[in-house]
Amino acid sequence: MRVHQLTFAAALAVAASLSLTACQNDDTALGQGDPSATSTASTASTGSSTGGGSGSGGPDQGGEKDTAGTTSGGKGTTATAGTGSSGSGKAGKCRTDDLLITAMERTIDGDEEATVAVEFENHSDRGCVISGFAGVDLKTDAGPLSATRTNEKPGSSILESGKSIAFGITYPFNTSGGSGVRVTGLVVTPPGETKSVTLDWPGAATLPVTEGSGSSVKVGPMGSAGQGG
Repeated sequence: MRVHQLTFAAALAVAASLSLTACQNDDTALGQGDPSATSTASTASTGSSTGGGSGSGGPDQGGEKDTAGTTSGGKGTTATAGTGSSGSGKAGKCRTDDLLITAMERTIDGDEEATVAVEFENHSDRGCVISGFAGVDLKTDAGPLSATRTNEKPGSSILESGKSIAFGITYPFNTSGGSGVRVTGLVVTPPGETKSVTLDWPGAATLPVTEGSGSSVKVGPMGSAGQGG
């Protein structure tokens, strides 16, 4: 009976030892898997709470002091503030597509030269900047004729929506007695633009034939023919 009890006790001791070893192995396995998962969760939590990371404007993106509830990162905020008239607070230049362009005869009796006025009306929904000289070319039966600028000093204006501004084109009367150069059209390019518009020429039908260099047709700066609207 004593032998059986000792054998049973030894068996219990061996079983307990095996159970303890198994538990230690399980703990080791868990210990090898958990640290990386915990670290990842901690990194993600840190990234979202401090505003870090490339997508949330962290220190590497210029958003280090993003503590006032700003939802966009440094790069995005800077780009948004620096583009467009709303971001800079300044009006952009007047584009050809923003303008309704008309030409009209404006010669006054007694003037030594004839005058055509070209008017730009801003038909967009925002103000725009217009300054300097427009490009002016006359279409003639002898080929295109480019107007030259006068010596008047150009200014700069904000052309509000619905308002207009005009400039003058001066040219000599054809008093030569000959047929002269027949004008068939007027091409106008707003200042700083490359897109032109072609209009009917409202002035005299012909220009005198001139000799030598230089153009007898002159163009004044924006506002030189008065401002309406």
